[in-house]
Amino acid sequence: MARRVFLTLLPTFSILTYCVLAVPAGPSTNGPTVSLDDGTFLGTTVGNTTKFLGIPYAQAPTGDLRFNLPMAVEPYTGSNNVMAFGPSCPQQFDVTAKIPERASDYPMLNQVVDAMFQVSGLASEDCLNLNVWIPSDAEPGANLPVVAWIYGGGFEVGGTSPYDGGAVVERSIELGQPIIYVSMNYRLNAFGFLASQEVKDAGVGNLGLQDQRLALRWIQKYIGAFGGDPTRVTIAGSMSASFHMLANGGDTEGLFHGAFMQSGSPSAVSDITAGQGYYDALVSQTGCTGSADTLQCLRQVPYADLKHAVDMTPGIFGYEVCPILPARTVDNFVQSVKSVWGPHVDGVLLTDTPISLVQEGKVANIPYVTGDCDDEGTLFSFSTLNITDEASLREYFVDHFAMGASNSDIDELFTLYPEDLAQGSPFGTDQLYAITPEYKRIAALLGDVAFQAPRRFFLDNTAERQPAWSFLSKRLKTTPYFGSAHGTDLLDIYYTPTDLADYLINFVNNLDPNGETTGIAWPQYDLASRKLLTLSDGGQLSITEDTFRADGINLLAKLTLQ
Repeated sequence: MARRVFLTLLPTFSILTYCVLAVPAGPSTNGPTVSLDDGTFLGTTVGNTTKFLGIPYAQAPTGDLRFNLPMAVEPYTGSNNVMAFGPSCPQQFDVTAKIPERASDYPMLNQVVDAMFQVSGLASEDCLNLNVWIPSDAEPGANLPVVAWIYGGGFEVGGTSPYDGGAVVERSIELGQPIIYVSMNYRLNAFGFLASQEVKDAGVGNLGLQDQRLALRWIQKYIGAFGGDPTRVTIAGSMSASFHMLANGGDTEGLFHGAFMQSGSPSAVSDITAGQGYYDALVSQTGCTGSADTLQCLRQVPYADLKHAVDMTPGIFGYEVCPILPARTVDNFVQSVKSVWGPHVDGVLLTDTPISLVQEGKVANIPYVTGDCDDEGTLFSFSTLNITDEASLREYFVDHFAMGASNSDIDELFTLYPEDLAQGSPFGTDQLYAITPEYKRIAALLGDVAFQAPRRFFLDNTAERQPAWSFLSKRLKTTPYFGSAHGTDLLDIYYTPTDLADYLINFVNNLDPNGETTGIAWPQYDLASRKLLTLSDGGQLSITEDTFRADGINLLAKLTLQ
């Protein structure tokens, strides 16, 4: 089958999550197989790698299994063709993701936001499947280390199909450090992160994380048949990986022994009952009001009706008031980086807020890597272009990120993040890309509050007791309006695997990103020197100090995390 590109609006942004789907070319007619239980699975070999795609790891979460804990598949039987990606989980089509009219002179901004919500391929509730890429000569007993990739997407959208694990495995073979790569689909938005008192009482919170956990258990049970070592599993991805470091009070259950996180650290989340308003709205929209068991009623609602109600909730790129909530509230106006759907404290998997768990040391004591891009906030700032003066920005920031903050703290914050274009994001671009008088200022604030502050907070509380490394990607800095935007570091892993991919492969093999092939020694992070690997355009690498915007980021951590 020829290689197809579904979406190439802007070459730079084709690397962003869920924008591109590559369909493999030239499947082998020989048909590599693997035996699992009493089943035989037929895959595809391309070059030096073999892949088995769309293997179900859980029963279909439909009917009574909708809004319920995932159930492992029954033992495999028969012959199974696994040569194509399985369905993605239902995506949230964000009806509120409309760029304000002020951006009408920047049509590419609307295109990019539209692209964020187009995951290529079929979406279905029956979506709990995973993919395995291996070196083509791998055999049972090879005991190769494993990386388990968990895609991002704000817990609203995303899928495995945009990520070619074969590129990572191929690179690992070139380095003489072969690895196995696994990626899994998991439930998203309300399907995976429904939140309310009813959900808490039923013990069915954080289902998307529970799906991921079940996929990790599948790896423990079956990866040996592919030549993998279940005792050498590294989880990789973004915020989901950090939550697994906190799950069960830091107990990994032997499911993984290292973590490699890109643009995602433990953040502030609320108790699962805080989602009651959106739960009640879904109940009302789907005709379940008055039911004796509204959660069971939602399980029986026709998929199309439930999906429509979910689509009416605001997303991470949304600006307008949520259409299904009765009035304008703090929680449903100008969402930006705040996600309606996502992890909550459920008392089961997450026993306390991530921030409290980190402070109490209830974190998996494993080596880890965590890093961000320099301009994380730009992608999420186009929904705020109607905020054009400091008064509106103060109201927005206090309502969404710093409720209860004193006027003096907010005064100090806005002094540290001034209305000086040269200090805004994309950083280092002087007066360029000022779509509005506040755009670059908002982008700086959002990037730091959602990414840099949680990353530093996590390092501050863990780096002295376990091996940790941190990086900052400044690549694609010249991209107009976006700079080194959220997700741009994925280019170095999946599309032209280079230095960052090499560090990942080394880490998966040795729990240390350094190796003979890496171009510069990457020191462990410690609170005295705060050494940071910085990736710049032109393939440049350097070691810098993680002290940029220290006062501002510290204040943001105080106001929004602690």
